[in-house]
Amino acid sequence: MSIRLEHANLIVRDVDGMIRFLVTAFPEFRIRAEGKTWSGARWVHLGTDETYLALNEATAEPAEPWVPYAGKPGTNHLGYEVTDVEGIRERLAAAGYRDSTVPNDHPHRRRVYFHDAEGNDWEFVEYASSDPAERNDYAIPDLT
Repeated sequence: MSIRLEHANLIVRDVDGMIRFLVTAFPEFRIRAEGKTWSGARWVHLGTDETYLALNEATAEPAEPWVPYAGKPGTNHLGYEVTDVEGIRERLAAAGYRDSTVPNDHPHRRRVYFHDAEGNDWEFVEYASSDPAERNDYAIPDLT
């Protein structure tokens, strides 16, 4: 059986702002479809022919703001495998998005993280190996 994530469905405050962030990271993304829900909220499917993000306009505010990595249930980040992590870093930084990358020196992958305008964290990873043992090596490197 083959498995891949076809799409993720996100509720966002600013659909156009999220589109700007994602198209900055992924210039090949396009709006595949868009419309209104039965309640009148906007939705957009943004991505490629193979994968996309369903962006839904928020119609309410949460009781308390989501804080990634704070230990509460929720999504800390979505991780995308890319072929040019440095290009993504340059585009997002030039557009004013905040780099949230933690130290992650590894011989077989490079990762960068950025916050979108709503405070969500996104991971972008570029692998330097096709060997699963190297790509999936989680030994903690000596940073001294």
